Amino acid sequence: MKKATILLGILLTFVACSSDDNNNSNNETSADLVRDIAVNGTWRVSYFFDTDEDETSNFTGYVFTFEEDGTLRAEKGSNSVVGSWAVLDDSSNSSSDDDGNSSDDDDFIITFPVPESNDFEDLNDDWDIITVSANKIELTDVSGGNGGTDFLTFVKI
Repeated sequence: MKKATILLGILLTFVACSSDDNNNSNNETSADLVRDIAVNGTWRVSYFFDTDEDETSNFTGYVFTFEEDGTLRAEKGSNSVVGSWAVLDDSSNSSSDDDGNSSDDDDFIITFPVPESNDFEDLNDDWDIITVSANKIELTDVSGGNGGTDFLTFVKI
């Protein structure tokens, strides 16, 4: 009987913990979690593949800061490019799933108000999120015009 009581206690503890783990007490969405990660620190582009070539070197030395108010800053020495960013929970719009197989339809939107000839214009898009961790944000986009696939990866500095 003593063993049964101990096992029942362990089982009840496990079940109680499991149900708490599945319910986010502050009801944060996946978009909220991505925002929380992005604003926590500074980032650099570790990989940028634009349709048919690696263009990572265009952003070497730039430090990116995702600010809580939606401002996105890219700074390299005295050079500064200021734009905006947002993460939208777009699960209601399945057509935004640019990567074709993502179960997460959140869009990571980057906008720099620069001329088309500027390298930062290539970052302007509604990127699909591949993976997000505390130290890395991996994004992808399938271009509607030419069907090419772009990849953008930020790593925390």
